[in-house]
Amino acid sequence: MKNKKIWIKNILIPIIIGGIVGLVISKFMDYNDLSKPPFSPLGFLFGIVWTILYILMGVSYSILDINNLIDKKTKIIYYTQLIVNIIWPVLFFIFKARLLSCVWIILLFVLVLYMIITFYKKNKLSAYLQIPYLLWTAFATYLNIGVYLLNR
Repeated sequence: MKNKKIWIKNILIPIIIGGIVGLVISKFMDYNDLSKPPFSPLGFLFGIVWTILYILMGVSYSILDINNLIDKKTKIIYYTQLIVNIIWPVLFFIFKARLLSCVWIILLFVLVLYMIITFYKKNKLSAYLQIPYLLWTAFATYLNIGVYLLNR
């Protein structure tokens, strides 16, 4: 029963936080009105992709948690990247700070990479589950930079 609670808590935390941010920014979304770089996905896909990534994030963290592999450093990097993650759409959509959001998403990429390295030292599967997040963050960085350059 204890493990079930760990799984539920760790999976729901990023999903709920991401969902709240999604609701808050929804009235400020201007994605469809922006000039976008090649390979830009349709707007509705972002919610689907982020939900999957948040689930993987929670599963990855749960693996460490259940195996008592979470120390202070691991907790700090995990929650720091999550906070940086949820601030990005606020910068991009609410404040329309496109250049700052470029810098911010690069910071997120570095933090996710560092998180993967940290997780890998503790549990390889936990780290591998974060690779889609890293790849999506790299793609989102490309999109963010492209939107900034095309809409200055």
